Amino acid sequence: MFGRSIRLFNLLGFEVKIDFSWVLLALLIAWSLSTGFFPLQFEGLSTRTYWVMGIVGALGLFVSIIAHEFSHSLVARRYGMPMKGITLFLFGGVAEMSEEPARPGAEFAMAVAGPLLSFAIAGLFYGIYRAGAGSMPSPVAGVVAYLAWINAILGLFNLVPAFPLDGGRMLRAVLWRIKGNLNQATRIASQIGSGFGVFLIILGIFGFFGGNFLGGLWWVILGLFIQGAAKMSYQRLVLRKSLAGEPVRRFMNENPVTVDPAVTLRDFVEDYVYHYHFKMFPVVENGDRLVGCITTRDVKGVPREAWDEKRVGEVMEDCGAGKMVTPDQDAMEALSIMNRNGVSRLMVGEGERLLGIVSLKDMMKLLSLKVELDG
Repeated sequence: MFGRSIRLFNLLGFEVKIDFSWVLLALLIAWSLSTGFFPLQFEGLSTRTYWVMGIVGALGLFVSIIAHEFSHSLVARRYGMPMKGITLFLFGGVAEMSEEPARPGAEFAMAVAGPLLSFAIAGLFYGIYRAGAGSMPSPVAGVVAYLAWINAILGLFNLVPAFPLDGGRMLRAVLWRIKGNLNQATRIASQIGSGFGVFLIILGIFGFFGGNFLGGLWWVILGLFIQGAAKMSYQRLVLRKSLAGEPVRRFMNENPVTVDPAVTLRDFVEDYVYHYHFKMFPVVENGDRLVGCITTRDVKGVPREAWDEKRVGEVMEDCGAGKMVTPDQDAMEALSIMNRNGVSRLMVGEGERLLGIVSLKDMMKLLSLKVELDG
């Protein structure tokens, strides 16, 4: 879902990260508040004041979204669900779960916590606005009123019963309780979520024809995101259900292509990289003794004129935890390691002995067959 992200801070054991797309959103919000929303609501203020209001309003929204996602994470922790952290991105934020809830009640409680907190924050800011009516400086009153309004909108939008929005997760929890089947409940909720995404796309197209190009573009992008996220959420559930409990040995290739450490880099590139089209190869000696791994990145760091003299053994790197699994490890865990480290192949071994290679391509092939046979 995300591109590159940076870690902001750690709070209550949860890591908060920000995707670079959020920077674009924050700048857009601050600009629109400073040049459009606040000047229309409060006339006669200086340009500097409007920009201060816009920046403070954007920061307030930033804190509100973090609080919304933290409520999900705290409730999830209470029910024993492991949470990876919180990431802010173009469309707001997401609390990242490493596995699905164990029961419908936990799902519902976690989902409803976000909108409830957003409504509580909206009520708090509205109360401050009402209490300061007449005595509060207009720039302060404007920002406070905006934060009350935007948190109410945030809560209402997330109550839409379209998965993976909070309302969609609440719907899934209810369907799960009624039908007793998480897969079926997720499929129905995801279909509704996909349909809601199509509705937003159509709404955006009407906005184009109505002259609201920027607003229409936003609805189209948001609709595409929700539609894609709904489908991806169901596919991820099927993936987890299919791979959970399956050992890596079921998916691994027991006769992988290996490289001898004495091979020159020139021969490695010509006879291995260009021939097999892999980015990473295990380096083996004496039949099955794994001594390291070599990647195209390792070769790239060596000048081409030195490829005839340099040997694989001189530039190879250690096959650390990010490139190595054991044959009895859970396949889902192996997939998480691939995703976390941005690789598509992992060495499978015990100690210094190479037993095989597991690749994302092979896992997906077997998974496709399994899903087709299991219906």
